[in-house]
Amino acid sequence: MDDQIGFYEAKLRYEIDSWDLFVALQNAEGLMVIDARSSEAYEREHIPHAVNIPHRTMDEHSVSHLDRTLMYVTYCDGIGCNASTKGALKMARLGFKVKELMGGIDWWKRDGYATDGTQGQEGRAVSCGC
Repeated sequence: MDDQIGFYEAKLRYEIDSWDLFVALQNAEGLMVIDARSSEAYEREHIPHAVNIPHRTMDEHSVSHLDRTLMYVTYCDGIGCNASTKGALKMARLGFKVKELMGGIDWWKRDGYATDGTQGQEGRAVSCGC
């Protein structure tokens, strides 16, 4: 039983869903969102206020300007992409507190939130069902 409880506690420490991220952003809870995809994908569409740091370029130099007191949330396309996992791992190895957005931008949009970029979409009223 302790193993199971520990598993779920750890999962919540390292993952965040769209609703919780949206609320945290609205409440200015001291976090920053990182789009870990390519700059081309970011330019097409991204979560509002996210910064683009492709996981392939993450190193001590490319993240030196970031505030180490913040929580960082990495994301990518969604469940068929692991750029958010690679980005979260690199950020953690560089000493940052980090969570991964479950379902990436795909689930963000599915849940009705707006996106920015050349192909950005308007959001719609969202009510969490969980």
